[in-house]
Amino acid sequence: MQISDLPYPDPGVPDARSGPRFLVWLGRGQLGGQLQSLGWGMVHFGGVAGLPYAVGLGVEAVVEHDGARLLRVGALLLLLGVAISLGDNMLHRTAVTNWITAAARVQQLLARKTAELGSALTRRVAAGEVVAVSTGDVEKIGWFVEAVSRFLAAAFSVVLVCVGLLFYAPAIGVVVAIGIPVVALAVLPLLPRATQRADVQREKAGRATELASDTVAGLRVLRGIGGEELFLGRYREASQEVRAAAVRSARMWAVISAIQVVLPGALLITVVWYGSALVLDGRLTVGQLVAAFSAVATMLYPLRHFEEIAMAYSFSRPSAKRAARVLSLTRAAAGEAGGRGAAVAAPAPGGDLCDPRTGLLAPAGRFTAVVCGDPDLAGRLADRLGGHPMDPDGGASALLGGVELDALALDTARGLVLVQDKDPVLLSGTLRELLGVPASGAVEAGAALAAAQCADVLDALLQSAPDGVSDPMDARITERGRSLSGGQRQRLALARSLVTDPEVLVLDEPTSAVDSHTEARIADGIAALRAGRTTVVLASSPLLLDRADQVVLIHEGAVAAVGTHRELLRDDRRYRAVVTRETEEEQRLSRLGHVLTEIEESA
Repeated sequence: MQISDLPYPDPGVPDARSGPRFLVWLGRGQLGGQLQSLGWGMVHFGGVAGLPYAVGLGVEAVVEHDGARLLRVGALLLLLGVAISLGDNMLHRTAVTNWITAAARVQQLLARKTAELGSALTRRVAAGEVVAVSTGDVEKIGWFVEAVSRFLAAAFSVVLVCVGLLFYAPAIGVVVAIGIPVVALAVLPLLPRATQRADVQREKAGRATELASDTVAGLRVLRGIGGEELFLGRYREASQEVRAAAVRSARMWAVISAIQVVLPGALLITVVWYGSALVLDGRLTVGQLVAAFSAVATMLYPLRHFEEIAMAYSFSRPSAKRAARVLSLTRAAAGEAGGRGAAVAAPAPGGDLCDPRTGLLAPAGRFTAVVCGDPDLAGRLADRLGGHPMDPDGGASALLGGVELDALALDTARGLVLVQDKDPVLLSGTLRELLGVPASGAVEAGAALAAAQCADVLDALLQSAPDGVSDPMDARITERGRSLSGGQRQRLALARSLVTDPEVLVLDEPTSAVDSHTEARIADGIAALRAGRTTVVLASSPLLLDRADQVVLIHEGAVAAVGTHRELLRDDRRYRAVVTRETEEEQRLSRLGHVLTEIEESA
């Protein structure tokens, strides 16, 4: 795989059981590139390892006044120089290719997982963590994957130097063969502590990123309630914690780097001192001493890769762990029934929507409203109704016409059921592009905008549009619709959902940010536009509930009552408590009033 061939036609199925397994899977997935990098690394480091012997042979030729031998040594040095230069260039090329292709594979996997889970992803993983994985973590993972081949090539050169000296100059080669492994392995006892400090730094940085993401997302609300400074203060504290953790981590790596300088220096002094004594005793030639000295000095370069691979693994391990955690998520959480296995045939049109977990039944072609006292339960129910069961405690997805949605192919399930959650996202672009979503074609954009009561939104978009734009459909919407109010964004998102005209439409609190007059008109618009189509609205607003064909009360995770809004309001105190927000005292007084009324009527 070359950079020009990206993106991958299929990034594959990752081994997301753990961070290390994910790193191994990535390395195996680009084995060809790793072998190329290793081959060129061996050429490069092999040339580096051969330099000390060539220098030693050259010195011996000069001492012995052997011109022919000196010419051969010169040719050998030229050959080694070419190997070092060519190997270095090609090693850099293949290493960067491995880095970028590994990072691209991870990004494609994350994008595919995000598309598969949709908005349910941020219910399982914090938005800040997703941002951290898809940005900085991707680079760290790619760094480790490409550093492995360079480390193996460097290790090969170290072994080559040690073994070569044992044969070329046994008297001094023993010292070098013992000293270099000691230098290379001396930092191992410090690596666990350095890794631990790096993990702490990553954790604090992830929390700071999450806090920043949440603060920016809610900045408008924070300014409205005067909480901007409070959250900015929290971010400053989190930022200082990250800085302090980074300093502590850097200190440990500075100690490791210092050891990598001090110990080779000590080994170099030992070789010179001991070798000089051997030369004076006649047990070692000057050329052999120069070769041993050059070998130790040259080994400082490949030994740096030992420190780099330790740093790369230390930094990439928590990154790979986070990436594996995101990639291990499925539409059916662990322990749930169903799951994305072999896809089954789509159900026949006109089937009822049923949630076996709560017992909810939404008849085909009718407007069903669902009342839940627990907002979190409503969100999980909406996920299941869309075939995205993300409950941590298990449970099957919904059934449409008797077929489990989670057993359908992903595009089929999403074509049948559309779920709009509480916080829909508007992407930047024109209004025409926003409404240009896959749709049946039965609902025009104008009808959807009218049903969602977007007249004032169209006026606001035209006012902010540049000169020459006369059609509101050509007016641009800023990223996430930040130039619009919360109610305006919510109504545009509702219009986008209505224009798709799916067989089943599930709306989670679609009018929570609008005033009561607008909400009443939206309720009429939804009921009229979706007539004959299955519509499920999770809400507690009486204006929406009164327009529904039937209302279902979910209490303690199960269906507790079914009827019209007025019937349930009159007969079910639990429903009345949720819809009217009655306190326990008000409920007690209301029941007492009913009892007194019945007594008076019977008297």
